[in-house]
Amino acid sequence: MRAETQNTVQAIEKSLTLLRQRMDWETAPHRLEEFNAMVEDPGLWDDPEKAQKLMRDRQNLVDTMERYTAMARELSDNVELIELGEAEEDAEVIAEAEAALKTLRMSAEKAEIEALLDGEADGNDSFLEINAGAGGTEACDWAQMLQRMYVRWAEKKGYKVELQSEEAGAEAGIKSVSYKISGQNAYGWLKTESGVHRLVRISPFGKGTRETSFASVWVYPVVDDNIEIEVNPSDIRLDTYRSSGAGGQHVNTTDSAVRITHIPTGIVVTSSEKSQHQNRDIAMKALKSRLYQIELDRRNAAITEAHENKGSAGWGNQIRSYVLQPYQMVKDLRTSTETSDTQGVLDGDLDAFMAATLALDVAGKSRAEAQGED
Repeated sequence: MRAETQNTVQAIEKSLTLLRQRMDWETAPHRLEEFNAMVEDPGLWDDPEKAQKLMRDRQNLVDTMERYTAMARELSDNVELIELGEAEEDAEVIAEAEAALKTLRMSAEKAEIEALLDGEADGNDSFLEINAGAGGTEACDWAQMLQRMYVRWAEKKGYKVELQSEEAGAEAGIKSVSYKISGQNAYGWLKTESGVHRLVRISPFGKGTRETSFASVWVYPVVDDNIEIEVNPSDIRLDTYRSSGAGGQHVNTTDSAVRITHIPTGIVVTSSEKSQHQNRDIAMKALKSRLYQIELDRRNAAITEAHENKGSAGWGNQIRSYVLQPYQMVKDLRTSTETSDTQGVLDGDLDAFMAATLALDVAGKSRAEAQGED
């Protein structure tokens, strides 16, 4: 077997080993039996949200087990084909098997990255907030570009995207927008995007000058039944107001939009897309999720301090730069991952950036845990 092919096989084996460890392969069949028993419970759908989460968790385990088994079998089959081809001096068989191994290596590396999504809330749905920062109208337009980018990314993942609230810019774009993104590992992927995003381009608003704009992205997990978050009623202020759409058009003529302010932390959450009762429920869930994110940050402060201290949406705090002029480049400042395909990124091709940050976070966590054991 050629040295290059041996390296490919070793890389696949490494990825499969990590996948096996992350999914705790030895206990996986037992966990699947437990899921199957719960699915057969006649009262399962008495609580639809809990039932849906159970079904998602079960399907995720089934998919992971099947994917691991299929990749392990494909690796074994192609290694055998290469050995057979070498014994019979059949170059065509060897070439086909080597090509299949190269494809398998990419699939295994993707599975390895997804296996890193094993944090406490990584499997949860996610809230995503985008706020225009320094730059006026330019920043509002940039925030709207980010809005489109993340919606495209979520749709490519097959995630459900629900608008929670939106505030239009004075002249163009948006001042802020909030979404709920639902799907397996939505928070695990999106958590890598929290921070300030910087855009450099020639102004599209008739100035003809090179402009720098900023927008901040906040991501926090949707809390579920497994997470207990208590909110003291005396700690919140609830306001209602009329919701408005892009350009200021009134969506309703009643005060249906809801704003909840958590006085001790200063957190403000809004919802304006449903009835007042629904908006209140949505906003309260968003508040609990924000409070839970604070608790997660506190637990992981030693590991994520550099990422979480992102400050205001302006110079010196950005995690990623998007340069459209005078050259084309998107670069993540945490991992140095970069690409000249700026249009692809703005169309939602974000997985490479997310994967690199996930790997960096896991490496940092591993180092911190090792130091703690010393």
